[in-house]
Amino acid sequence: MSRPESVPRDGESVHREYILDVRIVTVAPDGADAPRYRFEAPQHRGEEFDSVADAELYADVYFDVNGFQEDGTGDRGVPPEIIQAGRDTLAAYFRTQRYADTAWVASFFGKEPGQIERYIETVRARAEEVREGAVERGVA
Repeated sequence: MSRPESVPRDGESVHREYILDVRIVTVAPDGADAPRYRFEAPQHRGEEFDSVADAELYADVYFDVNGFQEDGTGDRGVPPEIIQAGRDTLAAYFRTQRYADTAWVASFFGKEPGQIERYIETVRARAEEVREGAVERGVA
């Protein structure tokens, strides 16, 4: 069941819908230079992103770890589900944060940027497998 506040308001539209009432909403307030993208899921406070690519990667991380909550992690904390999921998921999560780009994540892990991109692709593939498997089992 969707949260009441997840219903798009004026200046908003659904960019992408996933299974389990997860979606990305395009937020385009009057006077804004560019739209933002809000990730929404039940039991999740929602996060906004400057780029649709970051919002979609965040959704992939969400499905990769079977959901997580950011509440209580602070501004730069990481949810325990992501820490426990492994290096590739943590790298993908960091890449969605405002303070991190691929070069920052590569430096953090002591890896080349290409390795970080491979980590991200692995997370995307696992998330897609999770979503496809859920649909095959009749989860909407």
